Amino acid sequence: SSFLNAHHCIHTREKLYSCGDCGKRFAIRSQLRSRRLNHSREKPYSCGDCGKRFATSSLLNAHHCIHTGVKPYSCGD
Repeated sequence: SSFLNAHHCIHTREKLYSCGDCGKRFAIRSQLRSRRLNHSREKPYSCGDCGKRFATSSLLNAHHCIHTGVKPYSCGD
């Protein structure tokens, strides 16, 4: 499966996916997609609360915490 192949690349440090714009290589295809969006400056994901736009859904989800006040991570110290 593609998930197993991607996981295998983590252990072997293989980076099979290469960005055509800058040459940076990635082990996981989704990382390459994010990189391509970064180059294109395309921001297809928008915040329903404030309208701010993001290149990836994960960036939008991280931003959403600003509006909800939810802090998903805590310091162990």
